Amino acid sequence: MGFPKGIKKFATVQTAKAALKILPRISEKNLLRFPLVRRGMESPMISKYPEGKEFFKSLLLHGRRAAERCSKPCLDKFARNLIVNEFITATPQREEFQSRYGFDPPFFIVLSPTMRCNLSCYGCYAGQYERGEDLDAGLIHRVLREAQELGVYFLTVSGGEPFIRPDLLDIFAAHGDQYFQVYTNGTLIDRKTAQALSRMGNVLPAISVEGWEKETDARRGRGAFRRIVETMSLLREEGVLFGFSATATRLNSEVIISDEFVDFWAGQGCFIGWFFNYVPIGKNPDMDLMPTPEQRIHRRLTELRPRVPLILVDFWNDGPLVGGCIAGDRYFHINNRGDVEPCVFIHFSVDNIREKSLSEILDSEFFHAFRRRQPYSPNFYRPCMIIDHPHLLREVVEQTGAGPTHTGAETLLTDCAGGLDGYAAAYGKLADQLWGEQFPSRPVGSVGAIHPDRTSTPPGLKSKM
Repeated sequence: MGFPKGIKKFATVQTAKAALKILPRISEKNLLRFPLVRRGMESPMISKYPEGKEFFKSLLLHGRRAAERCSKPCLDKFARNLIVNEFITATPQREEFQSRYGFDPPFFIVLSPTMRCNLSCYGCYAGQYERGEDLDAGLIHRVLREAQELGVYFLTVSGGEPFIRPDLLDIFAAHGDQYFQVYTNGTLIDRKTAQALSRMGNVLPAISVEGWEKETDARRGRGAFRRIVETMSLLREEGVLFGFSATATRLNSEVIISDEFVDFWAGQGCFIGWFFNYVPIGKNPDMDLMPTPEQRIHRRLTELRPRVPLILVDFWNDGPLVGGCIAGDRYFHINNRGDVEPCVFIHFSVDNIREKSLSEILDSEFFHAFRRRQPYSPNFYRPCMIIDHPHLLREVVEQTGAGPTHTGAETLLTDCAGGLDGYAAAYGKLADQLWGEQFPSRPVGSVGAIHPDRTSTPPGLKSKM
């Protein structure tokens, strides 16, 4: 980075940090006019998609409201790490990577440091890994340093149950410039842990729920729902930002998108609510647990977002916010054995982080195969290679020689193939109808075409051929 650019970056960051000190006193109207906000809106992750811009605005507005109940370190790290570092500080590193490799680096990484867990929930994909195989702490530190060099300051931590590792808080503390969202069952967060999270400020727990007490306890064990509410109370009292995570199945789909359900977790102080769909992977995959196409096509979160005081995100059905699927392109997953997967739910890999750097793995033919095909459809309500275009996943795995990352992962391509093809076709009809109604000027188009502007070999890969 040249001297003038370095001075400009320093001045921008310092201005942003000064503004963040008065964030709670800035009105919502003025916040959206703020230079830092306008800079964030120009980010490639956001600027391409009008729906994404509106979502980014809601993130900022909810962040401002949450600032009133945050501890000072939590407010500071949310603003500096997740907003300033991710959208401003990272820009030169991202530009350098793009110039060298011919494609953009990811915006975030999902890391599973362990698959061990103190619970045993049916349908959990974590169940097929060897639970004694944790990522070594030294390797985790190396991955986090490499991520920051790429311009990645936001990490999601999954598992297993991450807090089962006694060194987890030390890892977070050692990387104070990065921000971590942790998917957790919440049962291992006691008062001492909540106080530590409040002091560090760079960790946001997202606690898994299955619905009300009946649904949650049925999957996670008796007393799980009550413990979740108690854990949220501890986090709220200590000023820690936190949220919930709910997985939709055929059994609970209507429950978790109801007004009463979302209002309840907003009342507990949640900052964000994540929604996922059950997919048939992991321990004893069951196609009958998937939400039906009719259940999935709902747009309830779109209706709820304007009125509820928390951020709502639908991992499978919010394709319009980000232009379809982001797997292998704007994010990827590193499992507990170091296998690098394009998505948390695609359990196939070619490379291991123990053997190659992040840059080398991203520049592999396996990851290029995903980028060349994205978006898989002009209809962003059909974003997923697993459940919307399963033939493409089979194609990529066959062409690149990717192998399953645990025993049984291959059932997604074998035993479940026919069921997934039928599901994709049935849902596709509903999704195309909805897309045509909501975006009549945008084409539905064919699916799975390799984009003409992505067929050329990127410079990084070409240099190794």
